[in-house]
Order: sequence, then structure tokens, then C-alpha cells
Amino acid sequence: MNKKLPDKTVERLSQYRRALLNYLSGGKHHIFSHEIANLLHITAVQVRRDIMLIGYTGTLRQGYDAKELIDIIGKIIDTRDGQKVAVIGIGNLGRAIMGYFSGKRTKLSIVAAFDNNPDKIDKIYAGVQCYHVDQIAEIIKREGISIAVLSVPGEEAARVAEILVMSGIRGILNFSPKALNVPPHVYLQEYDMITMLEKIAYFVKKA
Repeated sequence: MNKKLPDKTVERLSQYRRALLNYLSGGKHHIFSHEIANLLHITAVQVRRDIMLIGYTGTLRQGYDAKELIDIIGKIIDTRDGQKVAVIGIGNLGRAIMGYFSGKRTKLSIVAAFDNNPDKIDKIYAGVQCYHVDQIAEIIKREGISIAVLSVPGEEAARVAEILVMSGIRGILNFSPKALNVPPHVYLQEYDMITMLEKIAYFVKKA
């Protein structure tokens, strides 16, 4: 598939795959769009649109073949050899992210961590070595890392992001409280926890 999918569609495809993997583990092999929708609390119409967009169709009688759909999503989202990830900032959040990824079935692998705290340098976290931030460019080049997860304090985020971009990073997931500006060739995803909580608070207030 050569056409570029919308951001939200890619997000949902990742969610579909995780839901379908759990579904398969229960011994079921076919699933209807409304069943996928119920698992993810979205509409069946949205599910059908997304799956049609990737060129896959089910049958009226059995729905979608879950294993086939998982494989197709994998071919779209993943690269053949996988991609390498670095985590910058090994505080509580950084360590939690690394622990969450450890042992997960994914084509993404965290291969390096970075911090500026001398007590953390050369330590192993979730099976990954922590390096000093001054080694970012060297390690990214040596390991072929293309994605970075940023979990540093807001005042350090812009400087570290600039180093990452100059070192060849092509995608950043930013958990810091500071919004970033990056060149167009770098894909940036901002994780704004405050906005997400305020959104929840709004709907709780209205309930």
C-alpha cells in the first residue's frame, strides 16, 4: 500500500491489531465490524471505513478473518526489520515507558536510553543501557535509531529535540510539557496529559 493514511486511521489500526490479538487468544477466528467497534468504543461505520481504506473486505456471513486482518495491518504499519527507539529522560515516566515496552510483541524495540544524571549513566533499565545525553548523536548513528521518546523536563525539551533532529531522528513522541517545533521531515506526536485530563473532566462535569 503506497498511499499515506490519515493520522487517526493509523492510530485506530494499531488499536484494532491489539484488540484482534486479544480476540484470537480467546479461540475465536472471525469477527464483525460491530464487535471490533464494541471492543474500542467507536462506531461500526468507522471500523468499516478504516478497513476498506486498507483494501481489506470481510464476508456478510463470517465478518473479518482476524488473523488475516492482523497480518495486513502489520504490513502497513510495521517495517520488515522493525525500527529502533531511544528514550531520553530516565525519570519515573521514562522508566515506566521502558518497562511497558519490555517484552511486548512489536516491531519497535527500545535499544538505548539517555539521561544527564551521573547516577543513571551505564545503568541498565528494562534490559537497556543508559548513556549520557552527550552521546546521543554517537549512539543514534551507531545503532541506527530512527525514533525518540522524549520525557525530559520542559526547559530541556527544545534543546534535546534539536540534538535529536541533528542526529538523524525522524520521529519524536514528546511527553514533556513543552510543545516542540521540528522540521517537516520529522514526524512529531505531542502527548499532552493536561489537555487529555481536562477533556475527561469536562465530560465528567456534564454527566
